[in-house]
Amino acid sequence: MTAADGTAVEDLSRLLAQMPRPAGAEYVAALEDELATRFGVQHAVAVSSGTAALHTALLSLSVGPGDEVLVPALSVVMSVAPIIQAGARPVFVDCDRQGRGLDLDDLAAKVTGATKAVLPVHLWGRQGDPVRLAQAAAAHGLAVVEDACQAQGSRTGGRAAGTNGDVGCFSLKDGKIVWCGEGGYLLTDRDDIAGRARALRAHHLPPYDGQPETVGYNYRLAEPLAIIARSNLARFDDLLDHRRGQAQQLAGLLAATPGLKAATDAAAGDNGYSALFRLELERPRAFCEHLARLGVPNSVGTFGLTAADRRPALARYAGSPCSQAEMVIDRTLAVVLTDHDTEERINGYAQTISREASTWDTHR
Repeated sequence: MTAADGTAVEDLSRLLAQMPRPAGAEYVAALEDELATRFGVQHAVAVSSGTAALHTALLSLSVGPGDEVLVPALSVVMSVAPIIQAGARPVFVDCDRQGRGLDLDDLAAKVTGATKAVLPVHLWGRQGDPVRLAQAAAAHGLAVVEDACQAQGSRTGGRAAGTNGDVGCFSLKDGKIVWCGEGGYLLTDRDDIAGRARALRAHHLPPYDGQPETVGYNYRLAEPLAIIARSNLARFDDLLDHRRGQAQQLAGLLAATPGLKAATDAAAGDNGYSALFRLELERPRAFCEHLARLGVPNSVGTFGLTAADRRPALARYAGSPCSQAEMVIDRTLAVVLTDHDTEERINGYAQTISREASTWDTHR
């Protein structure tokens, strides 16, 4: 047990001894202060999930009915749902050739008079070029809401993911670098966004105004979860190094495997959220599904990841196909990692992947 773990146990014991008690947020407030300091921003606002963070961020920017939000087709459905929940329309943008960021030419072509914001998604912990994206957004008068839920600790140009736009959104769900089971937070340097977010997460009942101007939500983070999140945040560097080490371990074990090319790039600032490989095998999507059945968890095979504009539930919002995003997803093996995966388990993943790749052309 680490010192941080011991402190968390003591704090949980003290909190439980005081419950039930009047609503308070002692540990949430402490977590917010520590997050803001850690990432070098003015404000951190803790909420109940990464989805709640995105929804709250959009509402804090007054995104609503009649508005459009540009969002990558190279994203998960959880990145798109908050746009719809806010009453706005998602407009899907294709990715660049590497699948790291948005195709800025496609973005410019899809801006209309109704476009209010762009919501880049740092899938698998990878960012595009945040400076160029910020310039493109500014040229069109768009706010930037970063979905950095999978990108805790990723950095580009010396800046942390989630601190390049107007507001960055993160998840604290188990499996993330910093986790507490369920939860999320926003990072921003804008006082207006932070103020609205704090009101919206608590039914829009701020202490300075007993008459809410709009209906808010129950998006508060529970105090016991804040204690767990603080414990993990205290060992953030170790957790980040561990995840990067796991991704590098798997990449090294598979370096000589035909048909696979490592795509995680620590030198580019990736956090190693998933171990990524570009597949040069026939029927790559089927290969990912085959690995999932053999116990190798991965984005495509286990969770059915597909380009967001191809999802039936989002078909009404689809425009011209984002073919590059579809190709990147279908040709990416993203092995799901957690901080509990041992060297033995990762070695087992490598053995299975290597064995199945070497005989894949015999599978029909």
